[in-house]
Amino acid sequence: MTDFPTKSQEYPASIARKMLDNLSMYFLPFPAGSLAMDVSRDITRHRCFIEGALPALCALNTMEFSDVGSFEDEIDVFDESDDGFVKKKVPQKMRKRNRPKAHSCKAEKCSLVLRKFYFSLLRRTELTGDIKALLFPIVREYAKYVAPEVSSTEDVERPTDRLNAYQMVQPMKAALYFDNADGFGEWQILISTEAYKHLREFRRADKKTFKIIFKKIKQLSNGHFSDDNHKRLNGPDAGIPIYDAKMTKDLQLVSFGRPTFSNSTKLIVSLTKMESPKDKIYGIYMDAQLDGIWDALGSHLARKGREYRRRRGHPFNSWCTFRNRPVLSKDNAILPASFPLAEPEPECSGGPLNLSNKDMDHLHSLLVLEKYVTFSQAFLHSLIADQDVQHVFMLTPQEQKIVECTTSCYVLGRSGTGKTTTMLFKILGIQRAWEMSAVDMPKPRQIFVTKSRVLATKVEEYFMKLLESLALAGYTLEELAKMKARSVQEGLVDLDDLPESQMNIPMKYSELEDKHFPLFLTFDRLAKMIAADILSKKDSAEVFFNVEDADAHDCFVTYDVFANQYWPHFPQNLSKNLNPWLVFSEFMGIVKGSEHALTCPEGVLDRPNYLRLPHRSNPNFANQRGVLYDIFEHYTKIKRQRSHHDVADRTHAILKVLRSKEFPGKQIDYLYVDEAQDNLLIDALFLRQLCRNPDGLFWAGDTAQTISAGSSFRFDDLKAFLYRVEQQQQNISVNSAGACLRQPVMFQLAINYRSHGGIVNCARSVIELITKFWPNTIDTLQPETGVVDGLKPVFFTGWDKATVHHEQFLFGTKGGHIEFGAEQCILVRDDAARQRLRDQVGEVGLIMTLYESKGLEFNDVLLYNFFEDSTVDLSRWRVVLNGVDGQVYAPNFDRDEARYAGVCSELKILYVGITRARKNIWIVDKSDRSEPMRIFWTSRNQIQNCTPGTDVPHLAVSSTPEEWASFGRSLFSHKRYSQAIHCFERANLRREVKVCEAYQLREVARSSVGVALLSDQKRAFNVAADAFTDCAATATGNQKLQYYRNSADCYIRAGDDFKAAEAYLGAQEFEQAAKRYRKVGRFDKTLHVLNDHGTDIPEETTAELWTVCRLFYFSRTARPPLPLFSTFDEELEFLEDYDLDYARASLLESHSRYYEAAELHLSENRPLEAVRAFIKDDSKDDSTTRAADTILAYFWRKCSFGITAKSVVDEPESMQHFIALADELEMNKLTPATRDLLSMFQSILRGNHESLRNLALNFHEQHNKPAALLCLDHVFSRTIDMRAFTVDEMRRFLQQFHAYARLLYLILTFPDPMEHMGIRRLFSIVRLSGDEFLILNGTFLHNKIMETRQNITWASETPSGYTASRRNVTKLLQRSIRTILKDKVSRIDAKCCESPVFSQCLQFLISGVCQRDKCPQEHVAVSKLDRQYYNNRVAIHIWQILILQFMYSAHPKIDRRKSMRDWLKHLYEAINPPLFIQGSPADLDMNLMPLRRDGMKVVKLWICESFYSLDPFFTQAEFLTALMGITSLSFAFDKDDAPAYISRAKCTISGPLDLVRKGDKRYMVHDLLSSYQGASLSSISSGILYLLHVLDNRLYVNLSVLCDCIEDVCGAFIINWRIDPYFNKLPLHNVVLPCNWLLFPHKFTTEKKTNLPLMGELLDEIARLVEALRVEAGMAAGFSAYRSSHHVSPLEKQ
Repeated sequence: MTDFPTKSQEYPASIARKMLDNLSMYFLPFPAGSLAMDVSRDITRHRCFIEGALPALCALNTMEFSDVGSFEDEIDVFDESDDGFVKKKVPQKMRKRNRPKAHSCKAEKCSLVLRKFYFSLLRRTELTGDIKALLFPIVREYAKYVAPEVSSTEDVERPTDRLNAYQMVQPMKAALYFDNADGFGEWQILISTEAYKHLREFRRADKKTFKIIFKKIKQLSNGHFSDDNHKRLNGPDAGIPIYDAKMTKDLQLVSFGRPTFSNSTKLIVSLTKMESPKDKIYGIYMDAQLDGIWDALGSHLARKGREYRRRRGHPFNSWCTFRNRPVLSKDNAILPASFPLAEPEPECSGGPLNLSNKDMDHLHSLLVLEKYVTFSQAFLHSLIADQDVQHVFMLTPQEQKIVECTTSCYVLGRSGTGKTTTMLFKILGIQRAWEMSAVDMPKPRQIFVTKSRVLATKVEEYFMKLLESLALAGYTLEELAKMKARSVQEGLVDLDDLPESQMNIPMKYSELEDKHFPLFLTFDRLAKMIAADILSKKDSAEVFFNVEDADAHDCFVTYDVFANQYWPHFPQNLSKNLNPWLVFSEFMGIVKGSEHALTCPEGVLDRPNYLRLPHRSNPNFANQRGVLYDIFEHYTKIKRQRSHHDVADRTHAILKVLRSKEFPGKQIDYLYVDEAQDNLLIDALFLRQLCRNPDGLFWAGDTAQTISAGSSFRFDDLKAFLYRVEQQQQNISVNSAGACLRQPVMFQLAINYRSHGGIVNCARSVIELITKFWPNTIDTLQPETGVVDGLKPVFFTGWDKATVHHEQFLFGTKGGHIEFGAEQCILVRDDAARQRLRDQVGEVGLIMTLYESKGLEFNDVLLYNFFEDSTVDLSRWRVVLNGVDGQVYAPNFDRDEARYAGVCSELKILYVGITRARKNIWIVDKSDRSEPMRIFWTSRNQIQNCTPGTDVPHLAVSSTPEEWASFGRSLFSHKRYSQAIHCFERANLRREVKVCEAYQLREVARSSVGVALLSDQKRAFNVAADAFTDCAATATGNQKLQYYRNSADCYIRAGDDFKAAEAYLGAQEFEQAAKRYRKVGRFDKTLHVLNDHGTDIPEETTAELWTVCRLFYFSRTARPPLPLFSTFDEELEFLEDYDLDYARASLLESHSRYYEAAELHLSENRPLEAVRAFIKDDSKDDSTTRAADTILAYFWRKCSFGITAKSVVDEPESMQHFIALADELEMNKLTPATRDLLSMFQSILRGNHESLRNLALNFHEQHNKPAALLCLDHVFSRTIDMRAFTVDEMRRFLQQFHAYARLLYLILTFPDPMEHMGIRRLFSIVRLSGDEFLILNGTFLHNKIMETRQNITWASETPSGYTASRRNVTKLLQRSIRTILKDKVSRIDAKCCESPVFSQCLQFLISGVCQRDKCPQEHVAVSKLDRQYYNNRVAIHIWQILILQFMYSAHPKIDRRKSMRDWLKHLYEAINPPLFIQGSPADLDMNLMPLRRDGMKVVKLWICESFYSLDPFFTQAEFLTALMGITSLSFAFDKDDAPAYISRAKCTISGPLDLVRKGDKRYMVHDLLSSYQGASLSSISSGILYLLHVLDNRLYVNLSVLCDCIEDVCGAFIINWRIDPYFNKLPLHNVVLPCNWLLFPHKFTTEKKTNLPLMGELLDEIARLVEALRVEAGMAAGFSAYRSSHHVSPLEKQ
């Protein structure tokens, strides 16, 4: 140190500067728990000084100063006095006189800091371990606990980063220590809240007096004590002295020279902790207000022990023993001294304080309720600005330890012991330490979590007020002058109603930023934020966290839902005599929410494990667990059916996902869980994973207050559970110094700041009973104490035995009763008990259930019939008598512990009821069940028994309207709406009453869900919604918005979306309003909201709603109330983006862009609109062609094959439009083929069949076979009467029908009809892709499928029709065409058989007259019988044969033999008519025959098949006629090939015996064939022999055919006879022969033999036949003179 630079120029480059810089940095993160608060504060302060020293000294080097003193002249400010106490500062005058010059002061102070401060710290042996840990850091890995391993290194923070994040913010002592205001002295001034209130009042009302008060306080802070400002107020025998300072004539300031607890400031001197003195100012009073309370205050303080009295007491008119005399004799200022920290002493017993109730309340307020704040600069500025802020007040030593604890901790304390305060101050200390730090470090992330939204909000508000108060210290006077006093009036708004989107925190945890911390929120909100990150929409657990759905509230099973909707549905034999509250707690806390449940599948204890739970740690339902589990199974079943979930389901869902996913976002540094007993044990596992700092956990609560249904654990269970969780992941975690991880510290807060000693002692005895009998159900704590004694609870007993009931004394007579005040409450067991009491005494005041009172405080509480309404009987209540010494009638608890388990829960509830009171507790119970507890309390002298005949305490206390209003707001914030209504009615606040009524109505509506009928539920919500709307109409500001929002939510639940939208609009929830308008279909309203408030709606929602509105109006003809687009291009782009092609086309048409519109219509299958647009267009040359093509495509689709014109015309209205549009086309712009197609469809639709015939010919010439087939299909689909046809008409008809049948047949022969576009178009078959085709609805093929669709497996039905493969469609097409070909041909065949033209009436020909009525044969005049007529008759037969051949080719298996023989017979008759005038084969012109060669091929084929099919044994009656006819035809048309197939025919080989000649056994058919063939020498003779056999044996034969055969044989004989040169030299000279004889050349060959005798025989037989026919008509029975008499032809069948 001798080398320490004495000149400023030397300091920057010196080693001392480096040492100071390094040491100040090393000690900055020093563990605060190892140091006194003032040392921690100095570490930060010195670091700031050292940082600023270097630039200051460098600046001073450039300046010049005069009268520079030497360094040795500096006074040692750390000089020690002889009495062992440190004097911190010298008097101000001496400091000014001996003040060094600026440039040497800085360097000298650096030297002092190094010597006196840092070196002294290094010499302290107890800090060795911590110093090593700082100077030689070892990086440690913190346990990951149950969080999954992180695979990505990007999200892993370095250990050193985490070290900075929360070890450098530990010096909270300095952060929460505040100096006096500027200009104040060394005595720290503490101002009570009452004094602060007084100061603000004087600041506003009397600034002169305020200045006097301020000056007096400043004098005291500077140690200027005098008789005027330091006069003892209480008597000399009143214990600790209390002083007053006189300011005006009758205005006094009351102070106390030492605080009640004052170890908050510590200095390290000789390793002894010291206390620093403070002046505590209680208030500013008038002389009339200074009464005996101050003697009682001094006497009460004197009870704190001898050392306390020694340090604070002093003889009258003498200074305190430890006060310092003035440093200078001329200065009478007394500087404060510090004394060592004293060990706590037990309080001394003192005599009773003789005070009135009012004074006792005042004393309790001064000692317990008042908070004391340092008169800091921030405090002073808050007075100047007159701001209603909160200030950091002084904590008790125990609270200070909790706040300064550097490890995780568990804080247990009964209600009102300050648990939440310690949390808040620790959050503030860490936050402020970070703000004060001169080192750049990450902001500590802190989260405060609780179940109550009210508590979280109040803690956050208090925290923000503390920050505001601290910020005031940096304001200038000008800034303060501009600030105005704020009067914050809380509105009646349920905090849980506030939308989460307006909480200024993101919806996802991963989106949290440093600016959001510290964060105060509920467990539910935190769970939703985590879920939003880790649960996907596909996850079934997402329903747990759906915050947008208004019905999500109904899906969550709270206790109220369980009691109202589930409990009544459980079997009565199971639920009888059970408390639903305890049952629900058992389900949530044990079966689903315990540590054991985590190890079971689906997070639920199975029955065996539940039954095996130990009775001591789980006494509830110890003997009824089987019944409980039966109820649980019923509960689970109903919950699953209703798709509900509970708190345990939610936590298990999150934990399940977190096992497989990495934790979202950045973990926090500090976690604070308040009222931890309200959570499930498994919730702690979820919360633990939030915090990365193992020393950053703060759990606070009280298991004695486990009144929330579902809570069932102790803090010991929590500690053990978390310990096991961490050990599962890492057996040992090493900290930076190499030691094991520090275990959390357990703190207990035993001082009750809410109630006085009388109430606290009574409540403590209840806890002692629980601890005595059920130690495993509650955490064992230090005995709870009250600071000030008070009135004992009053127990009313014995009143039922008197003539006057106790209700009269307590409440008065009905109609003239007294009324309780706002701070008084009657607590009953449940709603039923409340109703019974109201029926007895009426509305006497606030009546609440014990459950409703949770979280509330009252001055006076009347606990009414608690034991009377208990489910525990007297025999079990008597177990508490075991706590009374000498009680011999108490039952043996150890004999049957499970029997008394219910008493444990009852005692916990009783504890809650007692601790609601601050001043008085009255217990009224007329049941014998109350006696055991009354005896127990009486034995301990903890109650006052009030019996008939004794003075009844005055219960009712009147309240002002302001008090009623204030407490009404408190009740409202706790959702006690019916009680709040009572308060506001007493305060005469009608608006507030209406608001509470609206909230109450909503609660009623919610409770009806799942219980009442749906219509009743909706009606209830509608009533609540109307009530909120009425409230909103008279409200202002945020309240107005929230009421409208509540109204909207209720309207949604009521099913009235329109009113919900209106309410959302009033709430300025424009997004929700627009969405609801959209849902209800009011797009006009939606448009107005978007237009007026689009900037207030998220862009995504705005875009979506604009889109929906545009889509709506484009899909309707309604005109929108506002323009939907700003430009044409924008509208066109929108329509294109959303495929609104119709609207897009309309837009194009409105701008005369018809061609584009038409193409667009076509792309969207709107052909009618496309045609209209094409017709309107004149910009393109092909517009007309495109229109025609579109019309034709439509016609092809609607008028495809097999569809009748009537069905098309009558079906859609658009068809008529197409017909009209086709007429509008400019035909001159179209090709002939297109014109013909248009004409075809026009003719089809108009039924012009003649035009279709002609068009069919045109299409045939154009090779447009599909069009020709369609024309002919419509021609031949109608019914045609062919009986009136002439031969010529029949020929033309059959010729066209042949073309029709041929076209049908061609489809069958097409190799792959699906490849033929014409065929697909004809049958409306659409190619989809590859081998997949669509058969459209309503088409010919579709109808065929529909006929047999039940058996269809090869086709798939679609909205447009059926889809099938190429192969199946082809098979269907061919099968259908075969069917229609058969039907059509068969129908024509039948009609031909009925037509007369195929047969001529011989009678009419011969005589010109026909005697028959309705002759079926043609009557033709002889004059018309010419060659043309003859050939036409032959032709129609051949056409019919050709037509039938198509059918037989399509159906090869059809039986056609008879039809062939019949039509060949008719063909034979047409060629060989009976009369010569009808014509003969000589008239036949093959050029006039159908298809000539192709036609003859078919005839030859038929003849051949007829030979093969002719069976003489089955057709004996017609055999010879058929044989002779087809033989004649075969040799006439197929002479060359006929012998070959005739010889193979069965009928020519053998036959019946009557065809065999008896002499030589020759088969006569051979003679017939030889005669017709004429190739052999004996052919003529064979013919004669055949004829003789027929005539001789009278065989059945057609006479006309027989005559033809006779003519043929005779003609051959005559020709051969005449040409024989042996008989005639000139063979045929002058011979007249029939023409048809010359048709067959074989008749003129000379090789044939003529047997004249044989011919003679034939002629004789012919003569006899003719004679027989003439004379003996009866002989005709064996023959057939006329075809009609003996032969039934196909023509005659019809």
